[in-house]
Amino acid sequence: MVCSIPHTKKLFISGDFNDHIGASDRSYDDVHGEFGFGDRNEGGNSLLDLARAFDLAIANSSFPKREEHLFTFRNSMGKTQIDYLLCRKCDKSLCTDCKAIPSEHITTLHGLLVMDLEIKKSRRKRTGCRQPKIKWGSLTKGKAQELGESCWL
Repeated sequence: MVCSIPHTKKLFISGDFNDHIGASDRSYDDVHGEFGFGDRNEGGNSLLDLARAFDLAIANSSFPKREEHLFTFRNSMGKTQIDYLLCRKCDKSLCTDCKAIPSEHITTLHGLLVMDLEIKKSRRKRTGCRQPKIKWGSLTKGKAQELGESCWL
């Protein structure tokens, strides 16, 4: 599925992966930021391998946060980070922040995971019919007569 999306399109993947990528140990610096939570498990290694294989970065671990904004799942046993947002490495600069929002009002045990993006709108060049501008300051008497004659014809 990931391979079918062209690199000219933006790609963001979000989900409950039930994996623990843990804190960074420098072996996955290309896909894992420095700011993970907890200890890595085998599923976390698989997620990091998947990210590396498809040239993705894990946005959750890319920004320093207080602990309450790192964990995405909480129950009576404890807190952990198992939900992740992934993006293409080439689009990682668009992501300005990513964090979990802790709330008692969410009915699931998962926290809300949000990503802030800074997407610049590209300006389209206008094409089509445009009347040429008249530079009135450089208009001579002869050119003014030509212009006047062409307008009245």
